[in-house]
Amino acid sequence: MKKITVLGSTGSIGISALDVIGKNPERFCVVALAAGENTNLLKKQIEKFHPEIIYVKTKEKAVILKSNIKSNVEVLYGKEGIKEVASFHDADIVISAISGAAGLMPTLAAIEAGKDVALANKETMVIAGEIVTRVSKKKGVKILPVDSEHSAIFQCLEGQKREFLKKIILTASGGPFRKMTKKQLQNVKPKQALKHPNWKMGKKITIDSASLMNKGLEVIEAKWLFDVQISQIDVLIHPQSIVHSMVEFIDGSILAQMGIPDMRIPIAYALSYPERIENDLPPLNLVKNGKMEFMKPDTKMFPCLKLAYDAGIAGGTNPAVLNAANEVAVEEFINGKIKFTNIPKIIEKVLSLHDAVNEPSLEEIIQADKWARQQAQKIIERKRS
Repeated sequence: MKKITVLGSTGSIGISALDVIGKNPERFCVVALAAGENTNLLKKQIEKFHPEIIYVKTKEKAVILKSNIKSNVEVLYGKEGIKEVASFHDADIVISAISGAAGLMPTLAAIEAGKDVALANKETMVIAGEIVTRVSKKKGVKILPVDSEHSAIFQCLEGQKREFLKKIILTASGGPFRKMTKKQLQNVKPKQALKHPNWKMGKKITIDSASLMNKGLEVIEAKWLFDVQISQIDVLIHPQSIVHSMVEFIDGSILAQMGIPDMRIPIAYALSYPERIENDLPPLNLVKNGKMEFMKPDTKMFPCLKLAYDAGIAGGTNPAVLNAANEVAVEEFINGKIKFTNIPKIIEKVLSLHDAVNEPSLEEIIQADKWARQQAQKIIERKRS
C-alpha cells in the first residue's frame, strides 16, 4: 500500500489524482491533503479519503473547516503548515500540484524529508531546477514527472542509453488561438482563452497554453528533469494532442508516447512506477482520430515561447523572473485588466530590467521572484494611468 500526500488537492491535477487513488484502494491511500481556499471540496475529500493531516491557506479557513468536519484530522495553515504537510512522515510519495511558484517551497520540503515526488508543478523546476535536482540527488529522492509531455519523455527514455539521446521534442496543441491573426489576438477575451481545445485544466495553465508560455516553461523544466541542454529541446505544434512528446536518438530513430488527452494516465504512471495499472478510460483509437499534424510554432505570433527559451539559456535568476512576471500578467488578463497581447510585452520589459544573478541561492531566487512581481505590477499600473 503506497501512502500518498496530495498538494493542491482541489485543483484539476489534484482532483484527477484522487480519482486515480480512489479507483485503486488496494494500491493507494491518502495520508495528507493540502488545498488553498476551496474548503467545500476539501471537506468532501476529507470525508472520502480520511487523511491524517490537512492544510488550508488561512487560519480563518482552518477554524471553519475544523468545526465542520467530524474526523480528528489535524488542520494546519500558513507557511509552516504547508511545509509540515508536505514533509508528513507517513507519506511514501508526494504529488506536487500546487499552481505556480507557490509550489516550490512545499516541494523542496517534501524532498528534504526524503519523499519521492510526483511533480505536476513545473514552476518548481523552472525557477530552482539546479537546487531541486541537487537536493533530490543528495536525498536519494525520485522525481517522477506528471505533466503529460514530461511523462512521455520519461517513458520514452526508459531502458535507453542516455549517450545516444540527440533531442527531446515537446508537443503542444497550439491552444485556441493557433489560427488567429495578430489583429484578432488583440481583442481576445479571457473566456475565449480559457477554452482549451483538448485538455481540461486550471485557469492559469490554460492561459499559458494559449500564449505558448506553458510550453516555454516545459522546455526549462525538461532541461533539469532530463539533464539536457536547452538547444537539445524542440517544440512542435500538434493540434490533435495524441502524441504527448518524442525523443530522437543519434541514429535518427524517434520514439513517441501516445494516448488520449487525459491527465489520469500520466498521474497513474507516476504513482505506480515502475509498474502500470489498468484504468477504465477509453483507449486511443488511431483510425477514428484520423490524421496527425505537426508544425513549427510561430514565435512572432506567440513570443512567450521565445522569451522562455532565452531565459532558459541565460539561466541564473532569469527563469524565476520570467515565471513571476508571467504569473502577474496572466492574473491581470484573467481579471480583464490587460490585453492578451500585453502578457509577453510585460514579461519582456521586466526581463530587460533584471540584473540577473548566476548560480543563485534559494534566497536570491525568492528575492528575484518578489522583485519581478513588483516590477510587473508597476508596468501594468503605468499602462493604466
